Amino acid sequence: MHKLSSHRTAAAALVEQLRINGVEHVFCVPGESFLPVLDALRDSGITVTVCRHEGGAAMMAEAIGKTTGRPGICFVTRGPGVTNASAGIHIAQQDSTPMIMFVGQVETSVREREAFQELDYRAVFGSMTKWTVELDDPARIIEFVSRAFYTATSGRPGPVVVALPKDVLSQRVNIANAPPFEPVETSPGEEEMANLGELLADAKNPLFVLGGSRWSEAARRHIHEFAERTGLPVATSYRRSTLFDPLHPLYAGDLGLGPNPKLVARAKEADLLVLVGGRLGEIPSQGYSLLASPSPQTKLVHIHPGAEEIGRVYRPHLAIHASPSRFVAALKRLKVTAKPAWRASADAAHADFLAWTDTATPQPGDVNLGEIMIWLRNHVPTDTILCNGAGNYASWIHRFYRFREFMTHVAPTSASMGYGMPAAIAMQRLHPDKLVLSVNGDGDFLMSGQEFALAVQYRLPIIVVVCDNGMYGTIRMHQEREFPGRVSATELHNPDFDAYARAFGGFGAVVNKTSDFPAAFAAARQSGLPSIIHLKIDPDAILPAATLSGIRERALAQA
Repeated sequence: MHKLSSHRTAAAALVEQLRINGVEHVFCVPGESFLPVLDALRDSGITVTVCRHEGGAAMMAEAIGKTTGRPGICFVTRGPGVTNASAGIHIAQQDSTPMIMFVGQVETSVREREAFQELDYRAVFGSMTKWTVELDDPARIIEFVSRAFYTATSGRPGPVVVALPKDVLSQRVNIANAPPFEPVETSPGEEEMANLGELLADAKNPLFVLGGSRWSEAARRHIHEFAERTGLPVATSYRRSTLFDPLHPLYAGDLGLGPNPKLVARAKEADLLVLVGGRLGEIPSQGYSLLASPSPQTKLVHIHPGAEEIGRVYRPHLAIHASPSRFVAALKRLKVTAKPAWRASADAAHADFLAWTDTATPQPGDVNLGEIMIWLRNHVPTDTILCNGAGNYASWIHRFYRFREFMTHVAPTSASMGYGMPAAIAMQRLHPDKLVLSVNGDGDFLMSGQEFALAVQYRLPIIVVVCDNGMYGTIRMHQEREFPGRVSATELHNPDFDAYARAFGGFGAVVNKTSDFPAAFAAARQSGLPSIIHLKIDPDAILPAATLSGIRERALAQA
């Protein structure tokens, strides 16, 4: 462990405070603007992952924050370095993820001159973060780091940016360390819980919807116990399906992209909607169509750790300012009489979910991504972590793969492309003994595919699946709806992704038929190397229940 005297550099004090706060992993692209920090990290005991692009470093840190509930940490250099990393900051903001990004800054003596790579970080990141600050006084480094941890995790979690002038990092300070932070948990009041009990007593057709962050294994267990005691149906919001076991008989499905229409109808017909932890943003609200804004006709109970989020879009019938973990723990004390109609509704909803997800729909071409997702869910361990970014290929993940354990799906609710590869790196670093999958579209993968070099460098046996249909599929789908037959700026010319893997020193395989996938997957696992499995997808297979040609024909008929 790094020996730190009471008279140390500000950089050394910063790194020691990270260690005190339990930081085990840091992601960075090195920069001369924070060399003193790199030197302090060398002997700190903190694992440093050196990335190939700042966007990848930020996404890796965000993935750590998303899955652990404690701030993910990244260091990037000033100017182009930090602007490269901005995509990860935006993901952390929209996904309510605790994250702290430390960024180098020009020397204090040349600020405000537009010095080399100088940026005004407060102006650039002020609308994307919970707090952006620049360190002026090295004696306040401990204060700023401590505050950054509390700010990132309290209320609605989110990103914090701390700018570090190069000369300030090198100055010596004589300051004491701060104790480790503990996230501030808000608990529901007895009056609010009693009101919830009354609402449930009157409800004929209630539905619980789980979302947001600040959950835990224990919280997940508590909501399962409450659902079993009451027979209430439970749904999850967009990319939060790991909050409830999909094979539990009370699970109704997820309100994400391409959801089961029967679930959407159930949500609209509910006479009481209990939203736990989430915001019911544009995707889970189905374009803000589930409820009227600002005053829903459905009775809405909104439980959220950030008071500023309650009433922001929807005025709730009952507002409960509490973190999900404290709220679901309090449900144990709530006296609710189960109603046979609730259980009947839950049974029907679960049957609809199984019917919607059990069997892959027929697809054009020789590779059926739905069948591959079903094969994976039946053949990989339940603690396998699947990471993905954005693209139409994710529709098959949402519909056919089943996430049986907590935080085994790591994907951005902001639908940011390029996320699947960096997130998989972070997860394999965090969980070296688990199987980690990265599922990507072709355009999606090449936004951060260079991070595959890290998997080889650090010997991380990630299995990467690249779904190659030779286009930006989501944009092409919308293009065919609005400008049928007029293809523009959506075609891609791709490399041989299996050869790409071998060029880095990994394993590569190509799949031209669905039946080829099991053998390719087995060979990838047996190799022990980072692997890429290249799926050749028919361009017409655009969604599980639609084809590109069908979308075009309907658009032309309506024109």
